[in-house]
Amino acid sequence: MKSKIWLIIKREYFTRVRNRTFILSTILLPLFILLFVFGTAYLTSKSQGEKQKIAVNDQSGLFKSSFRDKANIEYDFTTEVNENNFAQKGYTAFLFIPENHSSSGDSIKLVSAKQINIATQDDVKDGIDEAIRNKVFLENHIDKKLLDSINKVKPEQLYRFSAVVNKGNKTEHSNPLLSYGIGFGSGFLIYFVLIIYGASVMRGVMEEKTNRIAEVIISSVRPFQLMAGKIIGIAAVGLTQLFMWFILVIILLAAGTFFLSHGLAANTDSLQAALASQQGSSLPSEFLSAKSTFLSANWLLIIPCFIFYFLAGYLFYASLFAAAGSIVNEDPQDAQALTIPITMPIILSFVLMTAVISNPDSTLAVWGSIIPFSSPIVMMARIPSGNVLPWELILSIVLLVGGFTFTTYIAAKIYRTGILLYGKKVTLKEIGKWLFRKS
Repeated sequence: MKSKIWLIIKREYFTRVRNRTFILSTILLPLFILLFVFGTAYLTSKSQGEKQKIAVNDQSGLFKSSFRDKANIEYDFTTEVNENNFAQKGYTAFLFIPENHSSSGDSIKLVSAKQINIATQDDVKDGIDEAIRNKVFLENHIDKKLLDSINKVKPEQLYRFSAVVNKGNKTEHSNPLLSYGIGFGSGFLIYFVLIIYGASVMRGVMEEKTNRIAEVIISSVRPFQLMAGKIIGIAAVGLTQLFMWFILVIILLAAGTFFLSHGLAANTDSLQAALASQQGSSLPSEFLSAKSTFLSANWLLIIPCFIFYFLAGYLFYASLFAAAGSIVNEDPQDAQALTIPITMPIILSFVLMTAVISNPDSTLAVWGSIIPFSSPIVMMARIPSGNVLPWELILSIVLLVGGFTFTTYIAAKIYRTGILLYGKKVTLKEIGKWLFRKS
């Protein structure tokens, strides 16, 4: 029996791995994702890097000191420009500040020929806010030199902030953003695999049934052997693809970090000065510390749990997809109708995951990570936070193992009869009879 299942596994695995689509998707998808991420960042920085020249008509005379030129924004205080001719004079926008700007009849207005980007608009509002605050301070007899010295002080120069989690004898640094990223990425990968490879199992069964290949195969092996071999073989394809994606992403990120870190090291002084003048922050230092922050996650727990929930979740749903494929005949509407009840719990689990990541300790999160229908996705969203209690993880694992054992048994009962049934629509009553029929 084992040798026959192994032959089916090898057939399913090598048929798909040698497929040109598999090779292209394995290589191109990580490149596409990285290109999308870095391309979006590049286009965003480029759009923000376009020079914005803003004409300012300040009739109150209070705002000139609060608007400082940036690398991509230049302010020009003039009375010769208005909202009708600013574009002809080469300005991106026109900012009008009336003398009595606090009255109900007048208001500060930024006029542009086209939509101003968010960063520029926020910079203008920050300049206005600073001027208004300074005005209030001066009206309350705060010395201007003292006010200027206060404005030069950055909050990060006054204190250092850290968040830690107290776990009895030890404390750990809290990094909710890292937990969010790892949890969302892990949950999304499992969601992606369940949808894509579960449907692949169903399509494979349907093709063999409609082409009458299953009749030939079942003459040599039992239906359960055929189903088990197909499910395990396609699972191996999924693991292979995930492993290759992981290796490719690591290589690309390592190469990018190497070149970027050398570039940052060579230009740290100029970059620090430019960033300090604009944001008062140290982006290169933050970027270079991201590696140590990433390594601070509990990977000894995350990686084994990801592998388990990946495989167990796949087995839980793939057997149901295989059973559905064995019932379907040549009508594609039948396949769609049978797929919906199986995919809906997966989609709902993904929706639930997006809420659980922000609040991993809620009652909804706890039960969603325990119930087998949602635990493969939801539990992986909770584990990086470090808030999963041991009993919750153990109960989730036990129920999921029992769940995929039960679904495999049910699917095998349906598959055994359905794979050889042609030209007839199956009713729920008939499926119920197959489940209780003795072997």
